[in-house]
Amino acid sequence: MKSLPLYTYQTVGIIGKQDDDARVVPMLERLLAHLHSRNVTPVLDLATAQLLDNNTVFACSLPELGRSVELVLVVGGDGTFLHAARELAPYAAPLVGINLGRLGFLADLSPDTLETHLDQLLAGETEEEQRSLLEACCGDDAAMATVQRGRALNDIVIAKWNTVRMIEFETYIDGQFVNTQYADGIIISTPTGSTAYALSGGGPLLHPSLDALLLVSICPHTLSNRPLVVSANCTVDIRLCHDAAQQVRLTCDGQTQVPLIGATNVQIRRSPHRVRLLHPRGYDHYGILRAKLGWGGHTTAHHLC
Repeated sequence: MKSLPLYTYQTVGIIGKQDDDARVVPMLERLLAHLHSRNVTPVLDLATAQLLDNNTVFACSLPELGRSVELVLVVGGDGTFLHAARELAPYAAPLVGINLGRLGFLADLSPDTLETHLDQLLAGETEEEQRSLLEACCGDDAAMATVQRGRALNDIVIAKWNTVRMIEFETYIDGQFVNTQYADGIIISTPTGSTAYALSGGGPLLHPSLDALLLVSICPHTLSNRPLVVSANCTVDIRLCHDAAQQVRLTCDGQTQVPLIGATNVQIRRSPHRVRLLHPRGYDHYGILRAKLGWGGHTTAHHLC
């Protein structure tokens, strides 16, 4: 009998999108069957395990999964991937996204070529990159120690939520005053998030390898306002003026909310954690941009120059 190869990754975590059983459950069953056929042990998080009528698969909490597996497969779209990245950031396991969503900037593995690419990934035939995260703490100027905290892979957004009026805030970078703005809010983005909300706000596309932060105002009341790119080592402070804290909401990756009631200062800096992403061999960042953003012209180089 022919023996199976010994794969680089022997224990693989699986996290599935919730509330999309019709698409997610068949993909989970397909993954489990393929991993078992390769003598690789799958581990599901508790929420994903509840989607299946299978009591034989080991399931655990997300922190326990992060500590115990060597690789994590995320089944869903970019939203599911963002959630998994934030939760698993303190752990070392790399993430691979299987795209069942619409865009798939992060979840870039296609179901059409799943088994072929999965075998390559299990064998260690991959391209790895590390993506930075942001952390926010919210408090008042006198007591930033008593804070609410948030973490994001894409962006942290400070924006109005219960008023049609603009909010007023001051921006400081490394303690230096930048400006006072009247706007609907501000987006502080990683290079990863430059293809998300920041792009809709008129921000530039940043290559994921850049060591930078991107600040994009939301509907500023001035024609001279432009996006600002700064070093990822910078600390950004957003100080809310007057009673703006009662009208502002902070969100991380558009998914988790941090209350600002009573807070007058939001401090944002790069997280000490990084997310490890694995791609199949031949991964092409610019090809992803062409496909997802619908850039016109030729899809391949014609070498006319």
